[in-house]
Amino acid sequence: MSEIRSDQDDTVAADSKADSARRAIISPFLSDNPPPVIEDPYAVPIEDINMIDGRLFQQDIHWRHFERLRAEDPVHLNELPGFGRYWSLTKFEDIMFVDTNHELFSSAHGITIGAKVGAESNSDELQFSNFIAMDPPKHDLQRATVAGVVAPRNLSLLESTIRERTARVLDSLPTNETFNWVDLVSIELTTQMLATLFDFPFEERRKLTRWSDVATAPPGIGIVDTPEQRREELMECLAYFTKLWNERVHQDPPGNDLISMLAHGENTKNMQPFEFLGNLILLIVGGNDTTRNSMSAGVLALNRNPAEYDKLRNDPSLITNMVPEIIRYHTPLPYMRRTANQDIEIRGKQIKAGDQLLMWYVSGNRDDEVIDRPDEFLIDRSNARHHLSFGFGIHRCMGNRLAEMQLRVLWEEIMTRFSKVEVVGEPQRLRSSFVRGITDLPVRVHPL
Repeated sequence: MSEIRSDQDDTVAADSKADSARRAIISPFLSDNPPPVIEDPYAVPIEDINMIDGRLFQQDIHWRHFERLRAEDPVHLNELPGFGRYWSLTKFEDIMFVDTNHELFSSAHGITIGAKVGAESNSDELQFSNFIAMDPPKHDLQRATVAGVVAPRNLSLLESTIRERTARVLDSLPTNETFNWVDLVSIELTTQMLATLFDFPFEERRKLTRWSDVATAPPGIGIVDTPEQRREELMECLAYFTKLWNERVHQDPPGNDLISMLAHGENTKNMQPFEFLGNLILLIVGGNDTTRNSMSAGVLALNRNPAEYDKLRNDPSLITNMVPEIIRYHTPLPYMRRTANQDIEIRGKQIKAGDQLLMWYVSGNRDDEVIDRPDEFLIDRSNARHHLSFGFGIHRCMGNRLAEMQLRVLWEEIMTRFSKVEVVGEPQRLRSSFVRGITDLPVRVHPL
């Protein structure tokens, strides 16, 4: 079994050029003079619509943009310097086609919008690698190494722990005063779960939330101020987990946590530091963002749809069906990227080999050709699990059942304690087109 070194001086020499590239790759609209936000998508030529502007999601004004694209240009071309051509797919069936044909559409060039394929790379830039951004066979081998942590048997063993912790968190909430649901409930519960999956020191579990936020947020939007700060914090993450790896690589028998699985797995035990960091970020973000933001989004959706909250109060057995409806309605990760391996036609549009394709799950989940009354939040919706939020094909979210279980348990415990979790102010959202995050949700709880 090999140990991992993460000496920052040996592995990082990113210069300002690399930092600028990384900043641009995450969001080309983050600049000193960003273009104005297009608030009315019907008031401009359709070619001016570009959905990677995170401000559209921060202001929650992206819905009509996708509505127009689905109706008029469902395979929508944009092109920017450094990125080349990239297509926004906004219809359910087109997204499904790309997501389920990994032979035609690769993940190996990244899952978020990035530099033009074939562009000269900067050897000094941080190069992360993880199995969601791989193609078979390496993807399959690395994913299989850690998949056991969310196997059905393990999930059944985890449920009692999740319920106990959920009850404790809910019982600790202040009554008769306003508090931030995101911080006291959504973040706390997901971070406790992450700490369990990693067997991470429980008292330091909030580090996991911080690293998740740093990994997905570009500099300058309130998470980190500069590329240098972002890089330093991610290197702290690598150093911390390297210490855990080097402790667990010698354990016999190995533990049942994610780090032990990676350290002892035949296909992961010899990972290089940045591949280890990439997989850590994948597992942290994957275990954090979907569940955390859905926990907040469900409260918001029920408050904005009081008839549905009444349904829930009258019939708490609807919780099991409500959970996938929350995940569809909110869509915590708005898109994933693929890259065309060959020239191909979609809806008459000529996709070229090397073009990037952005599968806008958030739009496909509102496609009325596939989903009845898609803009409505209906907790008793039939076939509620038929949505795109977890993806499809070989990259379908590994932890989808765990996320659903955490949400189900949360609402089961809420309904035994509170007549209502009341939203008393406007939510604050993350400036990002990749993570549909709610950062603040002021609420008051009303005990039964």
